[in-house]
Amino acid sequence: MAGRQPSPTDAAPDKTRPTLRGSFGMCASTHWLASATAQSVLERGGNAFDAATAGAFVLHAAEPHLNGPGGDLVAMLATASGSSPLVLVGQGHAPQGATIEHFRAEGLDHVPGAGALAAAVPGAVDSWLWLLAEFGTWEIADVLAYAIHYAGQGVPVVPQLARVMATVEDLFRTHWPTSYALWMPGGRVPQPHETLVNPAYARTLHRLITEGAGETRTARIDSARRAWRTGFVAGAVAEFVATPHRHSSGGDHAGVITAADFTDFLPSLESAVTAQSRGITVAKAGLWSQGPVLLQALSILDHFDDEQIDPSTAGGIHTITEALKLALADREAFYGHLDPAKAQTIVRHLMSPRYSKERADLISAVASTAFRPGDIGVTPYTPPLATEKRVVRASGVGEPTVQQTGETRGDTCHIDVVDRWGNFISATPSGGWLQSSPAVPDLGFALGTRLQMAWLDPAAPSCLAPGRRPRTTLSPTLLLRNGSPVGALGTPGGDKQDQWQLLYLVRTLVLGQDPQEAIDAPAFHTTAVPSSFWPRTWTPGGLVIEERAGRTVIDELRERGHDVTVAGSWSQGRLSAVTRDPDSGILQAAANPRGAQGYAAGR
Repeated sequence: MAGRQPSPTDAAPDKTRPTLRGSFGMCASTHWLASATAQSVLERGGNAFDAATAGAFVLHAAEPHLNGPGGDLVAMLATASGSSPLVLVGQGHAPQGATIEHFRAEGLDHVPGAGALAAAVPGAVDSWLWLLAEFGTWEIADVLAYAIHYAGQGVPVVPQLARVMATVEDLFRTHWPTSYALWMPGGRVPQPHETLVNPAYARTLHRLITEGAGETRTARIDSARRAWRTGFVAGAVAEFVATPHRHSSGGDHAGVITAADFTDFLPSLESAVTAQSRGITVAKAGLWSQGPVLLQALSILDHFDDEQIDPSTAGGIHTITEALKLALADREAFYGHLDPAKAQTIVRHLMSPRYSKERADLISAVASTAFRPGDIGVTPYTPPLATEKRVVRASGVGEPTVQQTGETRGDTCHIDVVDRWGNFISATPSGGWLQSSPAVPDLGFALGTRLQMAWLDPAAPSCLAPGRRPRTTLSPTLLLRNGSPVGALGTPGGDKQDQWQLLYLVRTLVLGQDPQEAIDAPAFHTTAVPSSFWPRTWTPGGLVIEERAGRTVIDELRERGHDVTVAGSWSQGRLSAVTRDPDSGILQAAANPRGAQGYAAGR
């Protein structure tokens, strides 16, 4: 897994590390401990689903500022038996008490970005355990042993984690004392590379195992799930959040989630939404995610010649950016957790060749600064468009930006695994960050804030409603060729997830780059879309691009009318990917070098 880390002053190499190649198994994630854990499971005979589950629980301990047990997940998977691509829906719904009327009565005109009032029902833990029972082979005790070790014995504090905790130190000390006690032991912020322990979470996992009685492996996992959904976890959360606490709105509110809300959540599988591009089938989650954005953008770009979409040129960057603006405008206008029949109709319109051609014809030589959803026979929703000039720091590396009020702009984690049998999984766990709401002291974790993506406007397709999933930015990807899975990829990054994945696909499918080369190449994204995260601002014409793209390219983009923000040379994107050639059985893996956390492992 070792590899040289780039420095901001380096001349841009073709790639910072080799693309790993082998035939046994490959893992890639946003943290080396998760990748090493997943590979360890493969080495001990587990399959891709065992490995991903073990790695995901380790991510709770290793990247607590980016995900947690109180969060959610979306995963794409395909089995070696040749099944169609499936979506694991680990996104929890809004609690029964989370009504627009309740939020208005609390004096709010938006869902806060931090605090338990913004919590959807946690879906991550129950979904991982369900996946383990249905598709895995390992015992729950063996899978959770890795996370119990790291939570109890500690993990090294990565620099980004230390920076996030320094930002919320005053908030924790003044308003969230349980978080202060858990994450700042000894009354100070842990420094980079110090060891951080979470014994409360280790006890929670151990208790899930000990309460997981049963005669069979599946029965033991189901017992642990019941302990989470109807037992000590649900009870502790409901009791704790009933006490008002500081939210990012600046006021104190109680959460509305109850033990009964936990019971109402069940993981599920859905068929993927797919599109063809350059001989590859790209599979994504549906309109309740932002996944179809990637499919729409690819369909629009299919109307351009290869040289017109080369992301190393100003013209290619311009065309890709304009296609993304159009797809993202449709996301705001039409996406949400809709009635299945209505969602199917909307997807059919959005993915039709005629519609993608109409959208492609809107792209001119000049950057658009307009919000332009299309005409699909459905009245488009226009969200409030509050402008903001964004400042991107080179040290950002995609982690959440947190103010003392508790404002959080989210990021997340990612893990991909392919095993020697051809099982694939690409999963994006998120939410439940340590800075999202006060830690539940008996459990060792906080709740998520996914409801901040819901509008308090009944007209919005992604409006807040009890029992309804909020639209999520989580968006892993599965690739297939002639019906066989050949690749899995994803990235943290909120609204940028499908944007950065689009660059990877253009570079691999169109330019022929290998996975590591495509990941390492200079990245960019548009901010000309209303943010999914509070305070929901946008920058008309906004384009953020790494400095490595070059002065000539950046100057031409400005001449074309883009509102360009030049970011640090290695600051944008946290992609990882695994691949498999179904003919030869050769596997590959690659991971993001930015931030010195993501690694691939395999042989």
